Amino acid sequence: MALYLTGSDVVGLVGVEDAIAALETVFADWGTDSVDNAPRQRIKLPQRSMNLMGASWGGGDICGHKAYFGGCQYVSLFSISGKRLLALIEAGMLGAMRTGAASGVATEILARKDANSLGIIGTGRQARTQVLAIAAVRDLKTVRVFGRDEERRTAFAASIAEELSCEVIAATSAEACIRGVDIAVTMTSSTEPVLFGEWLSPGMHVNATGANGYARRELDDDAVMRAALVSTDQREQAKTEAREFIDLSAVGHLAWENVVELGALVRGDVAGRTSDDQITLFKSLGIALEDIAFAKIVYERAVAGGIGEGFGPEISRTFGL
Repeated sequence: MALYLTGSDVVGLVGVEDAIAALETVFADWGTDSVDNAPRQRIKLPQRSMNLMGASWGGGDICGHKAYFGGCQYVSLFSISGKRLLALIEAGMLGAMRTGAASGVATEILARKDANSLGIIGTGRQARTQVLAIAAVRDLKTVRVFGRDEERRTAFAASIAEELSCEVIAATSAEACIRGVDIAVTMTSSTEPVLFGEWLSPGMHVNATGANGYARRELDDDAVMRAALVSTDQREQAKTEAREFIDLSAVGHLAWENVVELGALVRGDVAGRTSDDQITLFKSLGIALEDIAFAKIVYERAVAGGIGEGFGPEISRTFGL
């Protein structure tokens, strides 16, 4: 019998640290026959679009897909050997944690080992897990936050201060948030750059995490060009979604073969940071492989703890599964 797991179930079963562990495990198989990932497809609806992405991981004996539009988000998880549905999981919090975890994995590899200050532009629902994931891999002493709404950024800074034992500052501008920090994060839905290359200093690591479609971008050209190492989740998906890379490639200023995939960094196939003064960049887009790997841990915890509602063929047919 398959399980139906709610967002509340997910929050009660796992945390960002579990998501980081899941991504490190699945990316250890990156580039092998064990892993396949289908980039996001956008299916037109009368209003907006439905997003669909899928992946398989033979090493974990799972495959599945993520589908979402508006606030409706689900991950399906299947057993490959059992040829059956294991779970249907509400994916709002699952997705927020795995997005944070991707930045955590990239930061662990690419940020300086002594990096202890973070600046994040964006105070929405995904921003919190970005901060928590980076705090899980680096000993943060200072966190600066900026959002256009003063009340929201002040409240966000206060909430982060309650969770982390470090100084948290509500910055008065994006530039003040980023200049001089060791690690920078953008988590916005902006269509225009919010972080500029002139703000970056030697040794900084940047996670650009909010813009995952051609209509959006968070970095100017200079921010990308100043990076000694440029990386992303999956190059194939980046070719249709990473506007910062697409525009530079179109004018011959960026070669796609030089964009390193996160899995290659995890496996050690490509060296990460090679000096303390390099600027490094991770462009996070979010791929289905990350979702199903994390969903596997959620499912296993739920089974062990007797969490979730079971459903059989009748309800499966209702969901069209």
